Amino acid sequence: MPHINVSGPKINELDKKRALTRALTDAAAAAYDMPRETIVVIINENSPENVSVGGQLIVDRTN
Repeated sequence: MPHINVSGPKINELDKKRALTRALTDAAAAAYDMPRETIVVIINENSPENVSVGGQLIVDRTN
């Protein structure tokens, strides 16, 4: 049973989460040639104060 883990910022809209998990499930089911029901998607949401890029917290970055 394939597992897909997605880590990123919080997605506030439930419909966007539904669309993301549906798209990932469809892609994995096609790639593995397995039923959609066997694909597990886990979304790990991380706030900007818990993620660092290049040693700098995202919350501290200015574009």
